[in-house]
Amino acid sequence: MKAYTLDKPDNLVEILEETLARFADRPWMGTKNKATNAFDWVTYGQVAKRIDNIRGGLARIGVKKGDGVAIIDNNSVEWAACCYASYGLGARFIPMYMAELEKIWKYIITDSGTRVLFVRNEATYAKVKNWVNEIDSLKNVFIIDGTGTESLAELEKLGAANPVPAIHPDPEDIAGLIYTSGTTGDPKGVLLSHGNFSSNVHACIKNMPMLDENTVTLSFLPWAHSYGQTAELNTLIRMGGSCGFAESPATIVDDLLLVKPTLLVAVPRIFNRVYDGLHTKMNEEGGLAKALFFMGKNAGIKRRALAREGKSSGWTNFKFNLANKIVFSKVRERFGGKLQMTISSSAALSPNIAEFFFDIGLPIYEAWGMTEISPAGSGNTPMAYKIGSVGKPMDKMTFVIDKTETGPESREGELIVYGPNVMKGYHNKPKETAETMTEDGGLRTGDRAYIDDDGFVYITGRIKEQFKLENGKFVYPASIEEEIKLIPLVEFAMVYGLNMPYTVALVYPDFIVLGKYAKENNLPAAPAELIKDARVQKLFEDAIASQLKGKFGTYEVPKKILLMTEGFTVENGMLTQTLKLKRRAVLQKYQADIDRLYKS
Repeated sequence: MKAYTLDKPDNLVEILEETLARFADRPWMGTKNKATNAFDWVTYGQVAKRIDNIRGGLARIGVKKGDGVAIIDNNSVEWAACCYASYGLGARFIPMYMAELEKIWKYIITDSGTRVLFVRNEATYAKVKNWVNEIDSLKNVFIIDGTGTESLAELEKLGAANPVPAIHPDPEDIAGLIYTSGTTGDPKGVLLSHGNFSSNVHACIKNMPMLDENTVTLSFLPWAHSYGQTAELNTLIRMGGSCGFAESPATIVDDLLLVKPTLLVAVPRIFNRVYDGLHTKMNEEGGLAKALFFMGKNAGIKRRALAREGKSSGWTNFKFNLANKIVFSKVRERFGGKLQMTISSSAALSPNIAEFFFDIGLPIYEAWGMTEISPAGSGNTPMAYKIGSVGKPMDKMTFVIDKTETGPESREGELIVYGPNVMKGYHNKPKETAETMTEDGGLRTGDRAYIDDDGFVYITGRIKEQFKLENGKFVYPASIEEEIKLIPLVEFAMVYGLNMPYTVALVYPDFIVLGKYAKENNLPAAPAELIKDARVQKLFEDAIASQLKGKFGTYEVPKKILLMTEGFTVENGMLTQTLKLKRRAVLQKYQADIDRLYKS
């Protein structure tokens, strides 16, 4: 296994301390005040005082190096304070989603050996308080919004009266466990060290050197997941930047106007929704606004095509600039008016959507990663990007394409990652660890990928999600599904065809868009009746065939479609917390319907 020279600081405690020495008076986190409809900000110094007090309180009740400290909460000042207080004792921090099944909470607390648990409110406390008597390791549960002896406030008072200095963990010390919900089986606790996290922080900053203490972001990615935790918490701390918490998914548009972010860390679904919403709005408004919008969009496409040939057109530039001044500027204002760039990861971003946002002055830089690598692995940057790729490997990381599964003639294979950010393993799961790690310390990602001659990485699907048709041809469903989901009529889609003569698609419609079509065409309003209508079936068949034409082989295009009235959600067990499809769960529920498609 290769030894890596880590940049300093090589632990998260010292990263925060260095930032405090420079930016103690700068705003760090902002929380929306509903009464004033404004954000109340706290400084790095103010939060650091709470970290000190919580650390002292935890030490006073017996928390020591290697112990587990867990939290059930959404992103908040207290989340960050509890996290960094734990790091300062050498304890392991274990975050959990608030919107999670109780049995998953209990599994994680038991498996991780959690000693202290923080929960946001009395309602959550009522669900977990008895676990102190049922889980051997669990000794204390504290309520963040509570009062009395079991409250975070009392723990902070205890710590203020009994201060202890922060230790500087060794880079090999485990900073935390992040449990991946996974598409099968029990969650796996990914063991990430201070060296894993800190090396990833340094790599992210080197990838985006233009970001600094003036960076402001709106936080809506859960810190219980590694993407949000590294990008919106740890890396922002290293910069000395500021982070406002979105009140809820429904208020993001309004919150953007209040926070005025310069950077957004997001997932493709956000941009898909904005893109579809813009097109729907323009089509509904009609008139000059619609004409200008589509004139500008088409001019942007032509400008890029000319630029690739080293050419330009004054008339094309005029049309684009006119649309930019009248229409696209209003789009930028809806993002707060100061947004310089966005980082997108977690799923594939459509090149068409990326190009559109680049054209209107809201560049999206697609990146790739996974929890097991802390999580950032590669990324496009303003200095080097190719739309459609996930950028180049980040600092100190090596990517290798293993063609064992695909054959030596294929340009694609399984992506293997080497670097100081690669996890220490899965907690209590030696078999899964051995299956995932190579003998020389690489991580088998399970992603199908290739690297072009310029070093840019392209992710084309999941190795294990591929299936073979009856004719022997392989289909990689993820990329087909992402393309289908770009259709405004479609909310979710899954492609299937294992050992069958052709593929079929399970589709959950966007019933808001479909409802408008139904009203205009005198179709049934009830979803259950609407999806049975032959005209609606043909509408989806034609839309999917048109969307996929020329982009996939004819054998990959679904020949039949099953429309559903229930979507894929976390609550019904068909999506993970990071919105990845649980194919087995979907098949378990809909296998009989799929069988009928093939028999009809």
